[in-house]
Amino acid sequence: MSRRIALVEDEPLIRSNYTEALKKHGFQVEAFADRQSALERFNVQLPDLVIIDVGLGSEIEGGFELCREVRAKSAEVPIIFLTARDSELDQISGLRLGADDYLTKDISLPYLITRIVALFRRLDVMQAQQNRPDELIRRGKLTLNLDRMHANWDQNPLNLTVTEFWIVHALARHPGHVKNRDQLMDAANTVLDNSTVTSHIKRIRKKFQALDPEFDCIQTAYGMGYRWHLVE
Repeated sequence: MSRRIALVEDEPLIRSNYTEALKKHGFQVEAFADRQSALERFNVQLPDLVIIDVGLGSEIEGGFELCREVRAKSAEVPIIFLTARDSELDQISGLRLGADDYLTKDISLPYLITRIVALFRRLDVMQAQQNRPDELIRRGKLTLNLDRMHANWDQNPLNLTVTEFWIVHALARHPGHVKNRDQLMDAANTVLDNSTVTSHIKRIRKKFQALDPEFDCIQTAYGMGYRWHLVE
């Protein structure tokens, strides 16, 4: 069964071009011109992946709001921002709201498809593990359930996105080992640039610190990457 992609884009020509291109690659596509029509559909059924522009008609940041609403419904559905807005602040805002990727419209179509396929590959891995006994990793106060994609810190649930979960897993699996950005991308089974990886790390730290202000297990190895520091 082909994957279902929701495309939320207010420019008719751009919406049409991307819809046709994605369909040619075998995806089912539902296209929406505004946040409200997309949200009404998502209240009935969520797609397998959502692509959102930031500005949607009169709503300058309607895409950010829609991202927040989708995340409230599901932590697993991959979300990609595809927008002309290329400021670092916008990128950070999108990732903080739970997007898995933030792309600008100057990228090539093959590059977009690569990012989409990588996210779907991750979902396939998750689904293949559903019937196996739950695999747990415990590192001090951290517990990761790899099959249910759940994370707990000191028995409190962490609301991690799929990308964030696999980054934490890559770090915590071998405490003390430095993971560079390429290794973290491989672990998350996606393609991210350096600034996007950095934004994900910042967001992950904030989620831990919201539960534990003293959290300091994700440490930066300057010029090299990041490591998990295990506190006994």
